[in-house]
Amino acid sequence: MNIQNKTVLVLGGWGLVGSAVCRRLMKDKPKRIIVTSLNKNEAFDAVKQLQKEYPKVGKKYFIPWWGNVFHQFKFKDISREEILSDQKKRNQFMDDFLNEMTPAMVKDSSINNLLEKYKPHIVIDCINTATAIAYQDIFQSAREVRQKLKSSSQADLKNVVENLLSTLYVPQLIRHVQLFYRSMSLNKTEIYVKIGTSGTGGMGLNIPYTHSEEKPSRVLLSKSAVAGAHTLLLFLMGRTPDAPITKEIKPTGAIAWKKISFGEIKKRGMPIDLYDCKIEDAIELKNKLKLNYNLSKKTKDTLKAVFIDTGENGIFSRGEFEAISTPGQMEYVTPEEIANDVVFEILGGNTGHDIINALDNATLEPTYRAGFMFLSALEKLKSLEKESLTDSIAFEMLGPPRLSKLLYEAFLLKKVFGSMKEVVKFSAKEISKRIEEFISNNSELRSKIISIGIPILLSDGKRILRANLMKIPPNRGENEIKISSKSIDLWADAGWVDLRIKNFDKWRKRFIQLMAIVNSQPIDDTSSRYFNTKEHWDNFNSINEGKLVGWIFIEEEHGIRMK
Repeated sequence: MNIQNKTVLVLGGWGLVGSAVCRRLMKDKPKRIIVTSLNKNEAFDAVKQLQKEYPKVGKKYFIPWWGNVFHQFKFKDISREEILSDQKKRNQFMDDFLNEMTPAMVKDSSINNLLEKYKPHIVIDCINTATAIAYQDIFQSAREVRQKLKSSSQADLKNVVENLLSTLYVPQLIRHVQLFYRSMSLNKTEIYVKIGTSGTGGMGLNIPYTHSEEKPSRVLLSKSAVAGAHTLLLFLMGRTPDAPITKEIKPTGAIAWKKISFGEIKKRGMPIDLYDCKIEDAIELKNKLKLNYNLSKKTKDTLKAVFIDTGENGIFSRGEFEAISTPGQMEYVTPEEIANDVVFEILGGNTGHDIINALDNATLEPTYRAGFMFLSALEKLKSLEKESLTDSIAFEMLGPPRLSKLLYEAFLLKKVFGSMKEVVKFSAKEISKRIEEFISNNSELRSKIISIGIPILLSDGKRILRANLMKIPPNRGENEIKISSKSIDLWADAGWVDLRIKNFDKWRKRFIQLMAIVNSQPIDDTSSRYFNTKEHWDNFNSINEGKLVGWIFIEEEHGIRMK
């Protein structure tokens, strides 16, 4: 796509790669660039530096935005530690990624507020998502829970258990991608490019660099696991029709560098104090070794040295940088090379480094052989149905319950009326009446439907036929749920065979629409242009449940496969 005069959002624009991406974009003259960072001072610092380098573009060309895109908008400037230390905030935080997603969650999210405000055509995500999630360290949270289980009060245990729940990687990642997808779809983002990570700088399980004595560390491997899961979720987003064009560049090397200098060495923004321990003050090794020790011999100095700043990856000494970059080790790639790949992909080029495209080309797609054998499998199934005098409609193993509901409703229409042509001759009221009578007189069919967890809502909308198990509403730990007319509508739509008049009015209109679409096709067009032909639908002289529900999922629910 053309970048000129387009609004571009660079997430993590203060960072090493983000800064390089902003500079590279300037060659293609975007309309404006929104530069984000976690902290306000970083976002303003990035914009100040870019304005200094590009003074002719005007003061409102580079726009700073700051906050945590993994949080609700109202929590965007609050640290994770502060959220988890407050019971009310912690409950909200857990609800945001452990509960089912709602439109309100999308509306309240930081990412949606950001996209809604600026409506970027292009989003370039330079945030190290895998690190942000995996370095919450679920292993440490689990250790704390196990320790508290041995000796603590119920109140203490509650806190550490909720902290552990707040550290679950996969639910956080899933919700993050869901919110991104929904927000970009709502705000008409055209292309999304992610700068991902392999987690190990391209090295394998033999990576010498670690975060503990364990080699490789579980925390580091968690980063790789989250990065891999993130890639596959983006792979799915790239196969979603209303999602933006989705790409991921995944560097497999260290990324360097931002600057080389001499100065104070800081860790997590704090200087490293220097201590001294003379020979005569040596600590004797006996009984137990204290891991944290209050050593009084603190000097007045802090650690100062020559360093290379590799941005988000940290500050390295000359020795560390040389070791990590020596041939055969992690080596490195420059942020400018990454930025060049990003822009080239946006412009429609093929760098060969887009992971999503690589997965598309490497996965085994549906085959011609399977398609050829599809009809023979269906014929065998139908033949066995006739032999056994049974109907094979739904078992509620595939899901969702809505699939079983639709299959059985279509089957009931077939059993009572025979064909689509016949259904549309009757009013919805008459259809509802006849099908309820059929259900009333057919105990075997009734039993099959309710026994797989699909209740039958009777035509009055006030009574249901059910077994012990119900798939909808799902059991979330509460044995009783309030009933309202709105909740009944939601449950019936999601997974109840619905015998009400308004549901069969919907089925009538559905058949009328389908027949109109097919009948609008030119009679003399025998080309490969049309798939849903009269022949495909048996000239509407029957009702094929599976074929019909497949059409509903594609046309009404936009669940079409695009690749």
